[in-house]
Amino acid sequence: MSYSMIAEEIVGSLGGADNIVSVAHCATRLRVMVADENKIDKKRIEDTEKVKGAFFNSGQYQIIFGTGTVNRVFEAIEGLKLTVANKDQQRKAAEKQGTAFQRAIRTFGDVFVPIIPALVATGLFMGLRGLLMQEEILGLFGLTPETIPQNFVLYTQILTDTAFIFLPALIAWSAARVFGGTPLIGLVLGMMLVSPALPNAWLVASGELDPLMFFGFIPVLGYQGSVIPAFIAGMIGAKLERRIRNIVPEALDLVATPFLTLLIMITASLFVIGPIFHWLELVILSATQFMLDLPFGLSGILIGGFQQIVVMTGVHHIFNLLEIQLLTNTGANEFNAIITAAIAAQGAACLAVGLKTKDTKLKALAMPSSLSAFLGITEPALYGVNLRFFKPFIMGLIGGAVGGFFAVMFGLKATGMAITVIPGALLYLNGQMLGYLAVNAIAIATAFTLTWMFGYSDKMLDK
Repeated sequence: MSYSMIAEEIVGSLGGADNIVSVAHCATRLRVMVADENKIDKKRIEDTEKVKGAFFNSGQYQIIFGTGTVNRVFEAIEGLKLTVANKDQQRKAAEKQGTAFQRAIRTFGDVFVPIIPALVATGLFMGLRGLLMQEEILGLFGLTPETIPQNFVLYTQILTDTAFIFLPALIAWSAARVFGGTPLIGLVLGMMLVSPALPNAWLVASGELDPLMFFGFIPVLGYQGSVIPAFIAGMIGAKLERRIRNIVPEALDLVATPFLTLLIMITASLFVIGPIFHWLELVILSATQFMLDLPFGLSGILIGGFQQIVVMTGVHHIFNLLEIQLLTNTGANEFNAIITAAIAAQGAACLAVGLKTKDTKLKALAMPSSLSAFLGITEPALYGVNLRFFKPFIMGLIGGAVGGFFAVMFGLKATGMAITVIPGALLYLNGQMLGYLAVNAIAIATAFTLTWMFGYSDKMLDK
């Protein structure tokens, strides 16, 4: 079946062009908003060639095709002259759908997802530095930790520290963009929060510097590495900018709007928003650390066992906030290895189905879907195979819990975030590679064995 035929089949299954409000896509999914959900022929969609699953989430009907394929299907749908939309347009159309909690988490995702590539690169730089700083590696070049040229150390610090030093600027920029403000004003506001004129947050935390005290009780300092204060400042700044723009005369807009926005917001950020939400940030960090430090590997069991259920609810972007906080405050990310175990286990369950089944269509679906999971993307395996037969999904959850337990017991800590399983190995070049590989092997072996023995048989195809 050609991509144009697949596009026509999808449109027909969605109730025709008149039922389609808009179409967009991400890395793996076609995201469709429809006028009437009851007109969708869901079984027909799931039986369409190259479709690996479909489900409703965040006000959108999401059809999983996988990387590469989704781009071609989207191009074919564009050729049908339907209404297409970018992700920002769809976000605005869907922002009133779902519960208040779902909308809040979706907003977190809209703000944090665009800055993740910068943090991924930084994490990889940290991993490479950890590898190069090991005595065995230095010995190959006739060096020791004491004889490393300082210029080289400075170079590595530029690579690994810059994104976190200016993290508030990145977050304020993204928040301003999401909440309808001018991104550049948000960027400048975020840069003001880390101005070198302010006492450095990390030096204040270590006791080397004292914060500036205003009115005898308000501590003022820089917010290097902070997340929530920059998010709140960017959000409020965007709303304030729009309010000011509606008030000032058009002739003064270019000068008055950015001037008043930045003046009001940096004052509010340093004296009110910063102190209050930095305290809240520390509370969340302490709660996160408490959860990760639960005895007997309980945190690994709970997170590894339930992480993919959280993915199904669409609120998994909360992990982005927690991982960023851990990286900026401790320099390590304990969530990554646990989440990796959960993802690898679902891939292994899907692989077991693909190898065990004699159904050629299911085999053709399961095998590439498991590979996608081993590269860190579980949706094809999750919605195309494991949830369809349910038992493989449960076996995957068990495998994730077992792998998560060992991730905690081995004390694994990633140098970055957002990449897992095979690509995620690059975050463990700091001497933890063997432990990381062992955790993946344990999660995969557990989920694969349980699925092969108890989780799937071709009799399920008849139900």
